[in-house]
Amino acid sequence: MPLDFEQFDYLSFDVYGTLIDWETGIVQSLRPILERHQLHWSDDQILDAFAATESVAQRPPYSTYREVLTSVLKQIGDQHGFTPEPHDLAAFSGSVPDWPAFPDSPEALQMLSQHFSLAVITNCDDDLFAESNRKLGVEFDVVVTAEQAGVYKPDLRPFRMTIERIGGDSSRLLHVAQSMFHDHEPAKELGMTTVWINRRYDKAGLGATPPASAVPDLELPDVRSLAALFG
Repeated sequence: MPLDFEQFDYLSFDVYGTLIDWETGIVQSLRPILERHQLHWSDDQILDAFAATESVAQRPPYSTYREVLTSVLKQIGDQHGFTPEPHDLAAFSGSVPDWPAFPDSPEALQMLSQHFSLAVITNCDDDLFAESNRKLGVEFDVVVTAEQAGVYKPDLRPFRMTIERIGGDSSRLLHVAQSMFHDHEPAKELGMTTVWINRRYDKAGLGATPPASAVPDLELPDVRSLAALFG
């Protein structure tokens, strides 16, 4: 059944993987460090290692996303026989502001903001998201970060906080995201309607996210395609 977009007042977005090209950012940030330790990995090998370690580093108790990325690199080093240098840890943990936006994100968000209020539910620190948001070119009406929630998705708390901030009615909120693991599974657990932005539609594997399954209400290859439904 086609989505009735008129029932929604808010679109909530995942950021990293959906609006920001975190896979390119992760690969570009990690590859030089790995190669200095003779690990000449493909993009998929780097992303697989990241997916396996990030989800562990994000388990409670809460730590900042900079600390999560530090833990990711240390875990990869432990598993593959090297100890990251302090400057490598600092560079990788601070790399998020350098991760690029997907080319379609800024214009699509501007178009969608003419029809909906926009929200963010992101696994990041407040300041790191603020730097990434400069690349997106819109002001979000509601921003919920992992730092504010004290937990990372797929925990339900960031979604519940967002629902509370829009007035408590989840039926008014359409969640837009790439990751089944971080977003669609927990959103569906709460009975939310979701759009899957399948950024990896032309690629094999799961990239930077662990395996998971959910049934989104709509699948599109990018955010531009969502905006085009209203243009």
